[in-house]
Amino acid sequence: MIDLAAEYQLHQPVLQEKIIQVLAKGNYIKGEEVALFEQNLANYLQVKHVISCGNGTDALQIALMALNIGMGDEVIIPAFTYIAAIEVVSLLGATPVLVDVDPIYFQMDTKSLEKVISSNTKAIIPVHLFGQCGNLAEILTLAKQHQIPIIEDNAQALGAKYSIQKEQKFLGSFGEIGCTSFFPTKNLACFGDGGALFTNNDALAEKIRMIANHGQKEKYQHEMVGINSRLDTLQAAVLNFKLNHLEQQLSTKKELANQYLKELSDLKGLILPQAYKDSLHTWHQFTIQVAAEHRDHLKSFLTLKGIESMIYYPKSVGQQKAYQQYDKHFPVAKKLSATVLSLPIHALMLPEDISYICSQLKDFFNARN
Repeated sequence: MIDLAAEYQLHQPVLQEKIIQVLAKGNYIKGEEVALFEQNLANYLQVKHVISCGNGTDALQIALMALNIGMGDEVIIPAFTYIAAIEVVSLLGATPVLVDVDPIYFQMDTKSLEKVISSNTKAIIPVHLFGQCGNLAEILTLAKQHQIPIIEDNAQALGAKYSIQKEQKFLGSFGEIGCTSFFPTKNLACFGDGGALFTNNDALAEKIRMIANHGQKEKYQHEMVGINSRLDTLQAAVLNFKLNHLEQQLSTKKELANQYLKELSDLKGLILPQAYKDSLHTWHQFTIQVAAEHRDHLKSFLTLKGIESMIYYPKSVGQQKAYQQYDKHFPVAKKLSATVLSLPIHALMLPEDISYICSQLKDFFNARN
């Protein structure tokens, strides 16, 4: 799905030098590269504050802690997403409330969202799945009407943009807090785990920094309950370099996605992904939908042809054993889990790679039509 070794080899001399510089200084925790990266990413995203942390899941937990969410509080989460959001809500003793998603963009369905808002709702977590967002304007309107803070899960959509009333901003900068991950396969990725939170609220930023650092503002002065979640200096050095290449990589992936869309446009048997009209998709994943009776056969067929593919995600959130008590009637989420298949798309792919994959897809479906 992504060739991490080839990506490293492409920039090996520079990356090795960056790493050696950090090792030579010996400042592996909270080194100067961390503060520099936070400022660089804040400048890129056009937000006031970026606070780095250990990983994307920690970012979500810290965001909830910063909003004082705990026992008796409800947090609304999409029923089709990665498990991290419901995981941290549950760990803090709050109650996750799942809502169905739309079948085209895989994003939180706003009609379902409106129905579950209650006096106990203390946060909404829209997940910008697969590199884009859906109708964020309606989510923000509902949140404002009910005075509910938004935590944007931007782990798969860093670099994506959304427009409201002709004003275009980066995803992750619309809510009270944005969260992201620097996991090795993400749009902006380090060589291990890493994450960050973004906010334009000065007080929230200060609180987030304290929570991520054992609840302390000054060393050994613990003013609140916190956790230990820090971005390593080595990873910050890598991310500082890779941030300079993010826009070019996203541009390349957009070209590859457009090629997929063009070459597969007339193929019967699959549903192609679409970019929401008011957003700029980053194509973190190129996720097609295939009839449930054909999906696993197609995956096996592609494997035989030397093409890797992935199912994100084979179970909806409520279908997971750990969270079955929160499962209700989520037909779209459950249907997507049975029908989605993500095809390779990364910045080192060539047009001929896409053409080969498309030719194999055509062979598979033409044999069945």
